[in-house]
Amino acid sequence: MSTRRSVAFIGSECYPFVKTGGLGDVMYALPKALTKQNCDVKVILPRYKCIPWKYQEKMVYRGSFNMDLCADGRSFYVGIMEYVWDGVVYDFIDNEDFFGYGSPYTNLIDDIPRYCFFAKAALAALNYMNWIPDVIHCHDWQAALGPVFLRTLFAHTPIGNAKSILTIHNLRFQGIYNIETIKYWTNLPDYVFNKDALTQDWVNANLLKGGLNYCDMITTVSNTYAGEIQTPFYGEGLDAHLRFHARKLRGIVNGIDCDLWNSATDEKLAVPYDITDVLTKKRENKQAMQEQLGLVQDDHMFVVGLISRLTDQKGLDLVNAVISPMLDGHTQIVVLGTGDEKYENAFRHYEGSHKGMVCSNIMYDEGRAHRIYAGCDALLVPSLFEPCGLTQLIAMRYGTIPIVRETGGLKDTVEPYNQFNNTGNGFTFDRYESGLLLDAINRAKTLYFTNRWCWDEMVQRDMDKDVSWDSSAAQYRALYLELKP
Repeated sequence: MSTRRSVAFIGSECYPFVKTGGLGDVMYALPKALTKQNCDVKVILPRYKCIPWKYQEKMVYRGSFNMDLCADGRSFYVGIMEYVWDGVVYDFIDNEDFFGYGSPYTNLIDDIPRYCFFAKAALAALNYMNWIPDVIHCHDWQAALGPVFLRTLFAHTPIGNAKSILTIHNLRFQGIYNIETIKYWTNLPDYVFNKDALTQDWVNANLLKGGLNYCDMITTVSNTYAGEIQTPFYGEGLDAHLRFHARKLRGIVNGIDCDLWNSATDEKLAVPYDITDVLTKKRENKQAMQEQLGLVQDDHMFVVGLISRLTDQKGLDLVNAVISPMLDGHTQIVVLGTGDEKYENAFRHYEGSHKGMVCSNIMYDEGRAHRIYAGCDALLVPSLFEPCGLTQLIAMRYGTIPIVRETGGLKDTVEPYNQFNNTGNGFTFDRYESGLLLDAINRAKTLYFTNRWCWDEMVQRDMDKDVSWDSSAAQYRALYLELKP
């Protein structure tokens, strides 16, 4: 553990300051885990107007400078506001023009200039503070110009020797806009716009593609997803580019925050529990949940949870197709989430037509999510694609058995149950077909109703599984050492 590494994280969101999705969780949890493994970590974020005042008022001014940005020599103010918390230093890039309004993502017309500015300002701020990291770790398209600037305009500055990593959290969003606009807002040399680097379809520039080209290492949030994105189905138009860069592509699965998700200390639950008393206490949580949600109160029921954004990506068309055969009088279904109107209405309809057996919570309610994880027997994650997925990890931590499709991080974290040697920690299916989903649900039900001691052993195995950030952080640390021996 002796070799200390310094890492600068650059990304567009981070819990608890601003969060819209999984990226915000990773930007918070991974640096925290790395500081425990002998890394110096600085996280660089935009200072959005929407960051709660209780954090803003504790920020300390670290300095400011003007930075050239545009092709016509236009320059902008860059302020640095610092906040230290839990061993991690957060530096917020302050600029009223770019971050003084609205939520983090508005529309590409506004977002392209602000993230061109942000990527360059983050590097300039590191030079200004004379904090020269070994590795600059950029996340998603919003920070993807980091490696491009680093190898071009910053090559002969103090941070020019740093290595860069770009992590793909969701390949669907790439930051694509016309070349003229991106040339104007970056003043990058013409040669970076050749077809292999930044250009796509001759008229557009793709920021993510540029970052993938210039970084020293690409990571994504599970090993299986790293393979999947090199195929046309999952590659979102970049599969050939990713195959070309395959030698520098690695998959490292995300963890979850085990302090936040801990059934033994979770104050939101009816009854806290751990691996020693899960079999009795989980039943009490189930009863409390049935009562709270207006379900028929019956200990014998097999209760299946679905906590998800209600979109096509999450496999809800499959769920829709199997709901009727699932409801056999011994099964209850609890849904929590918001999303596409067609799914919101479908689940409301099922609740109306199967009173007491289906409960559809069309909302996002953190406390209710905790109680559903604790109160259900199984959790459904039948995604079409899932880079990593966190719900299946949280479910295991709460002794709830995941039923998942073998894709992305779901495949990497859920080992299918094997009835012959009683191993595995969930139920899986491979092809994206409703019949196979129903089959997986029925296999889970059969074990639950006919072989409860094997089911209970799986519950305890799942609670015992290490889903924390520790092993993932160790893999990232090994990667930093590989880049900078």
